[in-house]
Amino acid sequence: MKKAKDFRPRLKDQKLEMYNNWTKEENRVLIIGDTHCPFDLDTYLDFLVDTYNKYNCNKVIHIGDEIDNHYSSYHETDADGMGGGDELELAIKRLNRYYKAFPNVEVIIGNHTRMVARKAQTGGIPKRWIKSYNEVLEVPNWEFKVHTEIDGVKYAHGEGGTARSRAKMDMQSTVQGHLHTQLYSEYMVGSNSRVFGMQVGCGIDHEQYAFAYAKAGKKPAIGCGVVIGGTTAIAIPMELEKYGKKSKFK
Repeated sequence: MKKAKDFRPRLKDQKLEMYNNWTKEENRVLIIGDTHCPFDLDTYLDFLVDTYNKYNCNKVIHIGDEIDNHYSSYHETDADGMGGGDELELAIKRLNRYYKAFPNVEVIIGNHTRMVARKAQTGGIPKRWIKSYNEVLEVPNWEFKVHTEIDGVKYAHGEGGTARSRAKMDMQSTVQGHLHTQLYSEYMVGSNSRVFGMQVGCGIDHEQYAFAYAKAGKKPAIGCGVVIGGTTAIAIPMELEKYGKKSKFK
């Protein structure tokens, strides 16, 4: 019986260089935009999975506000909307779809994520009475962080200004969410430095009642981001027509 030979692609020149670049070991990070479950766009997950595969990603970051907590907002809520228990139950169900597709994710704690914890503080409830995000949302392997860094790039939710302004201020490449209408990557180049700021858009369904406050404003930029090796930032808009209305993920 002949021994099978190792696979060696028959490529030359530029094609071989492209193959080597694509398969070399480096961090290739998919950044998920704000999803605000249970008010996320149904096919946003399909788009994320396709993007992860297209760019051969090996790390995933959720940039924050994975759930909405509309019922618990400090602002006016919809009187005809879901109650706290119903919204949380549906949010967990919706979030489980993302968890199945991406079981290992670093999640940035956004302003909507910590809404209930803030309400507990307002009510004088000590932290030890509050369950962890992992336990409540049923995502045991996800890591919840205020911010994180990979290859010198800072990932934050974005409540302190745009990614562009933070990158300039800190002279550090920065990726953010929070601002639903912004999707871009921009480089700032100096004599001895080069940094980028990237806003990754979001994955919300802006027709949902939770976003009534933004009906008179700009439409959200549905998209995500990819950072390759800490140096290449790609802001990717979702082709809404391509994905339609119904997800293939249950």
